[in-house]
Amino acid sequence: MLMNLVFGILTMTLCLMLQSLLLVAAMRYYLGHEYLVNSPSLIASIIVVNGVIILLVVGNVMQAAIWALLFQLLGEFDLFSKAFYHSMVNFATLGYGDIVMSDKHKLLGPIEALNGVLMIGVSTAALMWFYQDALKKTRRARGY
Repeated sequence: MLMNLVFGILTMTLCLMLQSLLLVAAMRYYLGHEYLVNSPSLIASIIVVNGVIILLVVGNVMQAAIWALLFQLLGEFDLFSKAFYHSMVNFATLGYGDIVMSDKHKLLGPIEALNGVLMIGVSTAALMWFYQDALKKTRRARGY
């Protein structure tokens, strides 16, 4: 059990670092396209915000892939595709239960779910900030 906690905390730390890098990338993307957000075109703002969404979703999928790699390295799954599916179910906290890990490593599932809740929450909070900022700037450009 202690080793599962260690593996879980180390994997969460790696995911947090990845999330931080992708938040910085999303901010740079947003600021690099700020001229579109400052225009009166709502479509231009939506395009920029959609770019941010894509970066954040890719980041969450990459984190689930990191967990899947851990599961595979621990010998829980022979195919990465199966490990990845199981990981996405955990990360998104769906909890289907159609694939379960052995008793030896099953504690990693809830740890990944906790990681997913936190990282999806961070992504949602960041997205709302970008969306609100874009809407405010577009409204200002339209003279509202």
